Amino acid sequence: MINQEHYKATIEYDGTDFYGFQIQPGVRTVQSELETVLSTLQGGAPVRARGAGRTDRGVHATGQVVDFHLYWQKHEAALQRSMNALLPEDVVVHALSRVPAEFHSRYDALSRTYQYTLYNAPYRHPLLRRSTLYVPFPLDEAAMDEGVRQLHGEHDFAAFGRATTDSENTVRTMISCRVWREGALVKVELQATGFLFRMVRSIVGCLLLIGRSEQLPAWMEELLVSGNRQLAATVIPPTGLCLIDVHYPHLQTPLS
Repeated sequence: MINQEHYKATIEYDGTDFYGFQIQPGVRTVQSELETVLSTLQGGAPVRARGAGRTDRGVHATGQVVDFHLYWQKHEAALQRSMNALLPEDVVVHALSRVPAEFHSRYDALSRTYQYTLYNAPYRHPLLRRSTLYVPFPLDEAAMDEGVRQLHGEHDFAAFGRATTDSENTVRTMISCRVWREGALVKVELQATGFLFRMVRSIVGCLLLIGRSEQLPAWMEELLVSGNRQLAATVIPPTGLCLIDVHYPHLQTPLS
């Protein structure tokens, strides 16, 4: 009899045409595409694919992690090839391996890293329009970096986002945070134990005001201390946001 195996997959997707990762009735999501493919590979039986992060509508990923159970007789490489052959062109499986039965892609994650990319130049770049936010005015990335570093450590991030449930608190630990420039691209990278709803997009929105000298870098700490969601900048579009990594404790792969 074929045993059901537990798999962990790292996937990349262009989130532009998705209504987020999590499955929703009547709309296209990354989870629904994955589960359709996995169900096909299991002869039509339903398969649940759990994601490490519930990315919102329009948000991309290069390092999203999912886990699922599947009856599969062949090697992991064959499963990866089969999934990629069936998945739509805006989703791909980069890596796939077996994991212990108790592994949970979301609850076992130690931290997640998001990157927001701004295209900062006098004229827009059509080829980057789906993966960056176009910003035509000059940005001081050094001031933005100084500002974002005010968020390092454990804080209540209520000023920058909200919890998704009534029982969830708004305290998170920002493990690393930085802003830098690569030519016309200004990148904001945040690694934290968790993120509130729209937290990254709100933080970057505030950093844009610092970048154009409308606020001082110290303003970020003032917002943090205030805990007042109304004082933070308007949430910017998801266009430039990407989940690039999910960090886990060392996993011991089961023996064949």
